[in-house]
Amino acid sequence: MDLEMVKYLADLGKLYFTDEELEENSRHMTSIVELMDTIKEIDITYDPLKDNKNVYLPDLRKDNCEPSMETEKVLKNAVNRNNCFVVPKVVE
Repeated sequence: MDLEMVKYLADLGKLYFTDEELEENSRHMTSIVELMDTIKEIDITYDPLKDNKNVYLPDLRKDNCEPSMETEKVLKNAVNRNNCFVVPKVVE
């Protein structure tokens, strides 16, 4: 990455560098861009057997809808009986 681009990016970020720092940052940014270019070479094709971590949909249990507890029973020990729980305040 050339020094002009580094100066431009530093200006956008309101960063101020000496000439030596600009050259050093230019080297660092160049190595980062080169690393990102190597990431482009990774094969990211979808393989359902590998991507699902050996979880097969037929092996999962059936999702059954069941009735929940009665509201009165759940709120039996609640302090506030307006169909809600009152919890301690944790954020001031």
